[in-house]
Amino acid sequence: MENFVAIDVETANGKPTSICAVGAVKVLNGAISDSFYRLVRPVPNYYYSYFTDEIHGIGRKDTDSQPTFNEILPELQDFIGDLPLVAHNKAFDQRCLKAAAREYGLEFPDNEFHCTLIRARRTFPRQLCPSFSLPFLADFLGIPFNNHHNALADAEACAKIAMTIL
Repeated sequence: MENFVAIDVETANGKPTSICAVGAVKVLNGAISDSFYRLVRPVPNYYYSYFTDEIHGIGRKDTDSQPTFNEILPELQDFIGDLPLVAHNKAFDQRCLKAAAREYGLEFPDNEFHCTLIRARRTFPRQLCPSFSLPFLADFLGIPFNNHHNALADAEACAKIAMTIL
């Protein structure tokens, strides 16, 4: 794929509406051209699970003064435009994006949506690639990757993987 937006979200708890960070990377003509990162005050904002805090390090103090998802959605939609979306484990990201939009009576754009996790599982045999997690797959493909579970870093790794296997 030559043109797309790789996207990743982090959540504050197990609820798909609880997006606390959104990262997106735009790829045009086969090269990364722009990025988007926002912390988001999630719904509900009062509940951050210990598990998610340990994973991504985002807590309530980080998001109390941040905009809600409905406030960042127009900017995110402008960033995406009509480009296809790509995520690593699209089922999770797509479910969260749609749930968060629905929480505010909005709709998330129905752009074509691809998954690097599904493609990797269909492309590489387990003997060659024993794990399809984002960090392992990036390493397997020789893609430098740091700061796993930072939404922007994950979106960038996903974009580079997508440029390789989609």
